[in-house]
This record gives sequence, C-alpha cells and structure tokens, in this order.
Amino acid sequence: MGILAKIFTWWDGATVGTAFYSARKGVLAGEDEQGNRYYQSKDGTRRWVIYNGINDASRVAPEWHGWLHGTFEGSPETYLPPKRNFELPQSVNPTGSDAAYRPQGAMERGGHRAASTGDYQAWSPDAA
Repeated sequence: MGILAKIFTWWDGATVGTAFYSARKGVLAGEDEQGNRYYQSKDGTRRWVIYNGINDASRVAPEWHGWLHGTFEGSPETYLPPKRNFELPQSVNPTGSDAAYRPQGAMERGGHRAASTGDYQAWSPDAA
C-alpha cells in the first residue's frame, strides 16, 4: 500500500495517525501468526490491534481476543497451554465471499434442490 493510501484511507488498514499513535503512546504486547500486532497504552488502560492486511475482526486470533477485552493479563503465551498438533490454524470468516458455504439448492449453486421424498404434504386452505 502506498504512502498516499496510508494517509487518506481508514477502511483498508491502519492510517498514518494510528501508526503514529501506536508508536508514541503504545507498547507492543505481541504479534499473532497472521502478523497482526497488538498494542497496549503505557498506562495499561487501552488495548488495540493493527491488522496486517484488511481490517476484519474475524482475523483476530481467539487467544488475543481475550487479551483485547481484558479477560487476561499478560500475553497469551503466559496463560494458554501450548498449541496441540490436532488444532487447525485460524481462518477468516468466509461469509459473503466465494468461499462461503452454499447448501444444495442455494441460488448461487444453480437453485436445484433434491426432489421431495413424499414425507411432506403442502398445506392448502381448501383442504381444511
């Protein structure tokens, strides 16, 4: 991202003002596996995240989410057990994207659903 985009856009990453504030008033608390950086004010009253890429709250790792909301003190490495080998890496919420789940019969998949199996009987006002 160019310097002009950093100066004038707020919706696609940290602006120059946020980066300046983070460097001046914040203390780096840590970084997650996606490259997001987490800061805390020097007096310990505020916590915030600078995203590595697009601003999307679903990109905050679960362990850092607890830290951001003041549930835990210290970095996540101090209060969480080590990561187990069966745990999957964090993924971004795909809602609204091409990777979103589309069930059989959804309009985005052609709108054709399986025929009814006969266990459903439609209601009719004349039948009553």
